[in-house]
Amino acid sequence: MNTIQKQTHKKDSSVKTVRASLIGTVVEYYDFGIYGYMATVLAALFFVKDDPAAGLLGTFATFAVAFIVRIPGGILFGHIGDKYGRKRALSLTILLMAGATAAIGMLPGYVTLGVWATAILVLCRCIQGIAAGGELGGAMAFVAEKSPAHARGFQTSVVNAGTYLGSLSASLVALLLNTVFTPEQVLEIAWRIPFLLSLVLGLVGVWLRTQLHDTESFLEMQAKNEIAEVPFKALVSNARGTIVKITGLGAFIVGGYYVCSIYAASYMQTSGHLTAQQAFWSTCVALTVGVGVLMLSGYLGDRFGRKRMMAIGVVVGLVGGVPAFMLMASGTPFLATCGQVLLVGAVATVSGSSFSTYAELLEPQYRYTGIALGNNLTNLTLGGTAPFFCELLVRTTGSSLSPAFYMVGCAAITALALFFIPETSPAKRKRVTAAEPGTADLPVKPLPPRR
Repeated sequence: MNTIQKQTHKKDSSVKTVRASLIGTVVEYYDFGIYGYMATVLAALFFVKDDPAAGLLGTFATFAVAFIVRIPGGILFGHIGDKYGRKRALSLTILLMAGATAAIGMLPGYVTLGVWATAILVLCRCIQGIAAGGELGGAMAFVAEKSPAHARGFQTSVVNAGTYLGSLSASLVALLLNTVFTPEQVLEIAWRIPFLLSLVLGLVGVWLRTQLHDTESFLEMQAKNEIAEVPFKALVSNARGTIVKITGLGAFIVGGYYVCSIYAASYMQTSGHLTAQQAFWSTCVALTVGVGVLMLSGYLGDRFGRKRMMAIGVVVGLVGGVPAFMLMASGTPFLATCGQVLLVGAVATVSGSSFSTYAELLEPQYRYTGIALGNNLTNLTLGGTAPFFCELLVRTTGSSLSPAFYMVGCAAITALALFFIPETSPAKRKRVTAAEPGTADLPVKPLPPRR
């Protein structure tokens, strides 16, 4: 008891907390992004060479596997974070993620190991997916509980911006790699560089996180012996409806993100007839704008309400979805970029206020598990599948504008979920429970007694 009471007096600065959480999110999305950008190289190295198309298909299938194992990963690390401490779980996630990515960079190819090379590649992807399942949700729970109530939206949005920064970093590294080295050099040895780079980022992230103290919400639960025996069971028993709402809120955030950042690049080439370089620069501009919009949304959500900011983004998505795809298919680089920026801006506006809302909807006994589960369910259903379904719509309908309706559909699901959630921003709530600084509206409530 005395040890716990002493720990509650130890404070981490907001900059220190956000920095340590942000780097993990950057590593997660860098690792996922670099695998996608190096897909053609990995297909040639780790799959049967007789059929390049089958090899590429196998590479993307392996990419999808990581989304499937996110859910058990989120439950596993949610259990650790909610029962043994947020800090412990987050140190493990970033170490596993970076280690698995670096292992890919050191893995011998199909020529050397045969089918074992493919099997180990799949195993590394599974480890990445398990770690990713607990990373973003845990980082958001950690920052939400550490941040002052009046700045929770902004501080969580800065960490959330790591999703864009990670993808942007991966694309820039891939571009630099292909600029500096010849295709033969990339295939022979240089492809390993971006994967090994993840280990450096990961070790820096682990060091930063070991310097932090756990959140006061968790330490308070520990002191009062209010930690759930099985957080996932407590979540399902007490917050099933909340998880459904969180999953719905994430539809436009996740589905929209993968459409306007991943699928859009190939769409502008196939439907808009832009060059790969033009599509790449458009995506870089859009993601850069998205980082700023995302953080601005979090900042404004703290002052004017989270629901209001999310509603603005959803309306832009509903109204602007079709016009944005028309611009991206116009064949003019400037107009295509404007269309992509419009979509990314709409998604970022919703995303900026989302994770602070998730944290405020959930009790601390299962907050880590709940954020991870809701986010991973959306990623599984609408994230990894988004590019596939968009391309399927084009082929089935024959209309190059059909992916816009996938985007609009995601926005509609989020709008429906938004209708059923309360405003959680302390600035807009009529009554705020007084507690220790930084968690004034995130009180620890005891769970119902076990039967």
